[in-house]
Amino acid sequence: MPYKLSATLIAHSSDVRALSSPTNELILSASRDATAISWQRPSPDAPFAPVSVLRAGSRYVNSVAYITPTPDAPKGYAVTGGQDTVINIFRLDAPQDDPDYSLLGHTENVCALDVTPGGAIISGSWDRTAKVWKNFSLAYDLKGHQQSVWAVLAVDEDQYLTGSADKTIRLWNQHKVMHTYEGHRDAVRGLALVPDIGFASCSNDSEIRVWTFGGDLIYTLSGHTSFVYSLSVLPSGDIVSGGEDRTVRVWRDGECSQTIVHPAISVWAVSSMPNGDIVSGCSDGVMRVFSMSEERWASESDLKEYEEKVASQALPTQQIGDVKKSDLPGLEALSLPGNKPGEVKMVRNGALVEAHQWDNTTNAWQKIGDVVDAVGQGRKQLYQGREYDYVFDVDIQDGVPPLKLPYNVTDNPFAAAQKFLETNDLPLTYIDEVVKFIEKNTSGVNIGTGGEEYRSTTAGPPAQASIYQDPYTGASRYRGTPQAPVSSAAASEYVDPFTGASRYSGAPKTPGSVAPANVLPVGKFISFKQANVSAMQGKLQQFDDALRHEISTSSLAMYPDESAKVEEAFDFLRAVTATPPRQTATSLSAAHIEAIIQTLERWPSSQRFPVIDLSRLLTGFAPEAFDTSGVKEKFIEALFTASEWNASWSPPLPKPRETNILLLFRTLANVFQDKISLDGTWSNKVFEALSQAPYSSLNKNQRVALATILFNASCVLLRTPVEKPFFDQLASLMLRILESETADSEAVYRALVGLGNILHASKAQNLLDAGQSGELVQCIRALPTTFPEERVQNVTQEIAALVS
Repeated sequence: MPYKLSATLIAHSSDVRALSSPTNELILSASRDATAISWQRPSPDAPFAPVSVLRAGSRYVNSVAYITPTPDAPKGYAVTGGQDTVINIFRLDAPQDDPDYSLLGHTENVCALDVTPGGAIISGSWDRTAKVWKNFSLAYDLKGHQQSVWAVLAVDEDQYLTGSADKTIRLWNQHKVMHTYEGHRDAVRGLALVPDIGFASCSNDSEIRVWTFGGDLIYTLSGHTSFVYSLSVLPSGDIVSGGEDRTVRVWRDGECSQTIVHPAISVWAVSSMPNGDIVSGCSDGVMRVFSMSEERWASESDLKEYEEKVASQALPTQQIGDVKKSDLPGLEALSLPGNKPGEVKMVRNGALVEAHQWDNTTNAWQKIGDVVDAVGQGRKQLYQGREYDYVFDVDIQDGVPPLKLPYNVTDNPFAAAQKFLETNDLPLTYIDEVVKFIEKNTSGVNIGTGGEEYRSTTAGPPAQASIYQDPYTGASRYRGTPQAPVSSAAASEYVDPFTGASRYSGAPKTPGSVAPANVLPVGKFISFKQANVSAMQGKLQQFDDALRHEISTSSLAMYPDESAKVEEAFDFLRAVTATPPRQTATSLSAAHIEAIIQTLERWPSSQRFPVIDLSRLLTGFAPEAFDTSGVKEKFIEALFTASEWNASWSPPLPKPRETNILLLFRTLANVFQDKISLDGTWSNKVFEALSQAPYSSLNKNQRVALATILFNASCVLLRTPVEKPFFDQLASLMLRILESETADSEAVYRALVGLGNILHASKAQNLLDAGQSGELVQCIRALPTTFPEERVQNVTQEIAALVS
């Protein structure tokens, strides 16, 4: 009989990373939502239910294991490990908020756990070690791997196997290496004992290998098309595996006997139950139980719903293989049987291209999704000179022409939504609606950058679909807090940052309205303090992990003291951005800023943006951390260097550099705030550097952020006397924006108000000379023609009066 869905277990809010199913009535799961859950059922016929949620911290829980019952714990113990580096042990008969035991010794993420029949625990960590714990104390420290230890397996009470990102497997007797197994071409991710033979291993090289303990390779199982993350052995001796190709595969006698496709991006974990059922844990936060026993199969309606979810998945051609639509057969090709289990065939069904997979157990083709970007479908559309798969018309407000939303199926939907909102000066509170619009109208395209583990996705449980995810840290599996719904009318109103008026109000003016009051001077700073701290931290940790576990980049990862300081910074930000803000136990200091500087100096350009974005929040919420002499200067120099400021400005700029420059500008805008001291040379160096950037090379968002820096600096001038060179630098940059900008009124308006501020301040200090005055008058005379908005005209008139 084939395996079919038996149960769907939903409780986790993020990826299920590890599983243990030691009995037919107990499943333990570990998740990136910072919890482990004990699922139990009173009898084999009853459904599983979450009995206890085990939480020992706020970091991802990445591994879980089970200790059999003892007199002190009649239901046994759950053992968990994760990013907090601590191994926590909970009694299952009476779980408490705090663990019964905590084992300290690892210095990085505990990503693998196993337990011997006698209760000894073996753990594997990104700190490149495995450890054996007996009676809840450290017994052996297993050192020798050159990279992270991703997999551990207890052979008996004194022998252990470890698998590593260094591509090797080691057999240990107590603390001594007895054998090293080489053959995998990438990181070893999972291990399982194979009775009467030896053991099996799986790897990021997409292969499963079966070995004898003597080192002989018995056979290799090939079929997965991407990373294989997890292995288990069924009571029958068959092997079950799960991986990044969203499948669970059952292997019998060296061949794949069944492929179970999941409606998720990744199958992170598989576990076998004593009754032969299979449990899977996935990136969608869902656990599923599959059974060969017909009496345990789900209802026909549930089975049909599951098949429809799988069939409705949108598959990028890079996952299936690129073909021309004109070369594909029609549905009649499905009348021919497949050659082997798991074989994938693409066929034309009208205007669609469908992917079907051969299921050997049912002798039928199973639809596994629609191929959304097959070459030759002819859906490319031009928008502003570029080709896109889709260009949507989006109606934002009645009576206003629809806005254009361009989108490619390989784009990140959150990044596309963020760009659309910022391009059209719409509030980011719309981002969830735009993302849902994209996903609905592109058949739920799943996004990924390839076969690596460290990638972002919009996949998640249906109930979580409206959760906001920070656009600057990417569309991530690590979700922030949901936003309160915003009415369409309210959300579409743009509020002027200076006057509070709406720029896009379509209501007619009230008859007899009085003339607008003077705007200048404006002394209220603009800040960029929008924060999704958890998502930002998750992305930064994700990048750090990626660097750490590649041999070629491991030296670039954060050092332990840097990681500690960065984590303290995030803890601080979580407190001050909470609603209401919470008191923090410690304040941030120069040591925290130094950790960020060192990280910026080492990390590759494409992975710096969450570090620069962290800098943005620290300048906004913890300006006192920069008060130590020399810190601000060093910090700003590191920001410019990280943004590759001195590289060529020839367009188009690389996307990572473009993002880093935008975040640099927003960070600098937060530097120029109330109570800032302009002593020293740092401010002059900032404006000298800013004057080097050709304005034409900046995009719209960068131009607005640059104008915000200048406006905030003008607010400082209203409070603090400055020297003539600083005034000249500021005036020159503002005039360059006003003379160069031809399209974006927001950048012009902010620069214009800033110019009015410094002219207002110059009256007392007599800083404006005749030459500057003439250039200024000539510039502002032309502005109302290019930008006829009332707000621009009003400020222009005020400036003209100041220089007359």
